[in-house]
Amino acid sequence: MATDNPLLNTLERRNRELEVLIEIGKALTSTVDIEEVLEVIMDQVSRLLKAQAWSMLLRNPENGELTFAISVSPASEKIKGMVLARGQGIAGWVAEHGEPLIIADVRSDPRFSDKIDRASSFITQAVLCVPMRSKEDVLGVIELVNGPNERIFKDADLQILSTIADYAAIAIENARNFEKVKELVITDDLTGLYNGRHLHTLLDEEIERVKRFGGKMSMIFIDLDFFKQVNDTRGHLVGSRTLAEIGMLIKENIRKICKAARYGGDEFVILLPNTGKSGAMTLATKLCELFRAYEFADDDGQAFNLTASFGLATFPDDAANKNDLIRLADEAMYRVKERTRNAVESA
Repeated sequence: MATDNPLLNTLERRNRELEVLIEIGKALTSTVDIEEVLEVIMDQVSRLLKAQAWSMLLRNPENGELTFAISVSPASEKIKGMVLARGQGIAGWVAEHGEPLIIADVRSDPRFSDKIDRASSFITQAVLCVPMRSKEDVLGVIELVNGPNERIFKDADLQILSTIADYAAIAIENARNFEKVKELVITDDLTGLYNGRHLHTLLDEEIERVKRFGGKMSMIFIDLDFFKQVNDTRGHLVGSRTLAEIGMLIKENIRKICKAARYGGDEFVILLPNTGKSGAMTLATKLCELFRAYEFADDDGQAFNLTASFGLATFPDDAANKNDLIRLADEAMYRVKERTRNAVESA
């Protein structure tokens, strides 16, 4: 409770700020879940800085756009997920220049954009906006709108929010680094697809989903034809580059819900959730034709073609468990190998 003693008021504010920073510090060390940490940070912002509305916007490093990741306001449902173009509005300016802003009257500032006000039927009067920086990069901004009482923000508000933004940047960076490490653990570094070890985890998850909710799940097993000849006659570097291109072709021609893995050597596996045998056969045939027509190139620029043998099986139509599903898809592929190669066969 505020008193008329300026010194006591300052001490009380410092105590609240310290408590907030301690809570944020605890959140940073307790989880790497980005949403959890950011929610804690923004909860503490609202506890300390009494604004009518506040938001956290994350910056797309490729195009500079800002997306409202978290929004707390009377119109938060309308705002969350909205995107500001690069440099748009006060938040866009802060993200581009990496400098904080306190603006007492946005209507007199040419950097202000009323896009969000129009979309949310909200009236912005004053703004405090600070960047979340990691080294030289701006990861996003925290923006407060309309402070208490006279609704303007003060230098003390800017100082504490800048400190909180530093914590938020650490949280975002930690979470992204964790995701990168996790991706390295489960990804085949040559093709960019999942590795064989992680494939088994994905397979367990998809089979459990079918058991719980019904439906079907199919697997396509792929083995490149005469791939050893590529290594023997054109060199292992060309062979590695060819495998990487195969990974790219698979990734670009499957749906987002599908999971593709390099099973080992020149073998690949694709999992197709919510897909029966007919859908799996359609995709396998498409890939078979695509591989057949695609022109690879060696180090001399000499073009060559490469085909593959495809086998597929569906759970639960063909198999009752993971091991049987893998075995049946593998056996179907080997029947193609033994007969014609460059074709598709089902369990």
